[in-house]
This record gives sequence, structure tokens and C-alpha cells, in this order.
Amino acid sequence: MRGVVIDNDRCSIARALGVLGERWSLQIVRDVFNGVRRFDALQQHLAIARNVLTNRLHGLVEAGLLERRPYQEFGSRVRYEYDLTPAGRDLWPVLMSLMAWGDRHLADGPPPVEPEHVDCGGRVKLVPVCEHGHTVDPKQLGLRLSR
Repeated sequence: MRGVVIDNDRCSIARALGVLGERWSLQIVRDVFNGVRRFDALQQHLAIARNVLTNRLHGLVEAGLLERRPYQEFGSRVRYEYDLTPAGRDLWPVLMSLMAWGDRHLADGPPPVEPEHVDCGGRVKLVPVCEHGHTVDPKQLGLRLSR
């Protein structure tokens, strides 16, 4: 990442943080990934104020990362649960990278969870690979302007 100056208004990282940089946003996405999809369950699991959760969910829906789906339990009013859109599901490598970084640099013991491949039980690792199949070390990474 050397030698290229990126205009902050066009920077993809800055734009992504504009959507995901608010406190709670990535934790909400994490929980929806893990099957916590209803407002009350999210509120209880995260111990987040209801108004803050409402605002974050609204922002994630507006950004196209979550969609609201109605459900109704017998004898109750219609409520909504949240599910990931394709754009939201595309965040899984971001979440896995943040988890790996936190495990490496912030953990005070063994990690609380390890990602595994459900089909075989193998541990999942995120490895940067170029289009030619080479593993890329951060020291080998450069940026070029889009063509």
C-alpha cells in the first residue's frame, strides 16, 4: 500500500466505514450471521438500548446489508426479523479478519470461538491470494490506480 494517494471521498475503506463504522453495526451483522435475527433477541444479546438498535437496524437496511421480513406469532402483532442481503453476506471475510486480528492482538487467553468448515471440521483461515494463485504477504502488497 505504498505510493498511491487516494481521495477520501472515493476511498472504498472510507465509504465502508461510513456504513459500518458506527458502534454496534458490525456486532449486529455478526449476530445476524449467527442466527440472531429478531429485534428482541438482538437487543437482549447485545445489551444495546432499543433506540440505538432501531437506528442501527434502519441504517443497515437503508445501506442494503439487511432486509426486514415480517413474521407473526399466534395471538401477536406482526413483527420483523432481519436477514442478510448478498451485500451483507459479503461481509463474512471482514468479520473473520477482525476476529482473527482480535484473537491475535487483544485476547487474554484462547479465542472464545474458532471458525470451522462445517462439512469437514477443518479450521478456516483467510489467506490473501492474488489472481495468479500466489499467497501475498502484507509487505508484498501494493496499490495501483484503477484502469
